[in-house]
Amino acid sequence: MTRYPVRRPTERAALAAVARSPRRLPPVPALMAALLNANERGDREGTTLAAHRVVRAAAPGEVGEQ
Repeated sequence: MTRYPVRRPTERAALAAVARSPRRLPPVPALMAALLNANERGDREGTTLAAHRVVRAAAPGEVGEQ
């Protein structure tokens, strides 16, 4: 048995690892469905997140994604 705790990645390390690997966004129709669903449920944070993802997926070169 060791005296030292198991090392776990910090939030900063996890975010840095994710930032290094590009991830594909879902198709625009799926994102639009999520946007409508969040809007119908009154989920403001979900609506904002889905709206931003729709814009990023629809026009990647215009919002800094390449």
